[in-house]
Amino acid sequence: MSIKLSSSVPTDREVVLGILNNSEEALNKLYLGYYPMVLQFILNNNGDEDDAKDVYQEAIIVLYNKIKSGNFELSSKLKTYLYSVSRRIWLKKLTQMSKKTQNIADFEDVLVVDEDIETHEQKDMQFDKMKVALQSLGEPCKTIIEDFYIHNLSMHDICEKFGYTNTDNAKTQKYKCLQRLKKLFFQS
Repeated sequence: MSIKLSSSVPTDREVVLGILNNSEEALNKLYLGYYPMVLQFILNNNGDEDDAKDVYQEAIIVLYNKIKSGNFELSSKLKTYLYSVSRRIWLKKLTQMSKKTQNIADFEDVLVVDEDIETHEQKDMQFDKMKVALQSLGEPCKTIIEDFYIHNLSMHDICEKFGYTNTDNAKTQKYKCLQRLKKLFFQS
C-alpha cells in the first residue's frame, strides 16, 4: 500500500501510517518538516548544526521504533513529541559532555517532558483559538490587525491603505479592533 503525501509537512496520521507501511517518503517528509525547529533549539542551547542533525536523527529513530513496536500512542501533536524527545536527547548529551557550561545542574532542573508537552499543546491551542478569533473578526479589523502585528505596517501606511484622514483615526480604529479581537478570543 502506497501513501501519497500532499504537503511538505505530513499530517500526524500520514506519518504513523507511512511508517507502518514502510514509506520512505513519509520518513523523508517527517525529517524535513520538523528539523528546523530542532535545529533552532540546539543552536540556542550550546550546539551546532551537526549536533542538531544527530539529535534529530536519534529522535526520528525513537519515533520509528515506537511506532513499529505497536506501543505508540500519540497523546500530543507529533511536532511536540519530536521536540520533547529531541530536547531530552540533547540535554542528556549536554550532561554527558559538560559542553560549554560549568553548572550542569541548570540543565537537570529542566521541566519533565510531560510538562513540556503540555505547555506546547496549550500554546498550540491558543494559536488555533487566536486564528479562529481573527477569522471571525471581519473587515476592516482583520486586515488592520494583520497589517500591523503580522506584516509590520506602520500606522501611517495603514492610514493611507484604508483612507483614514489621519494616523490618530487609524490608531483609534486599530484599538477598537483589538478590543473586539480580545472579546472574541476570550469568549471562545
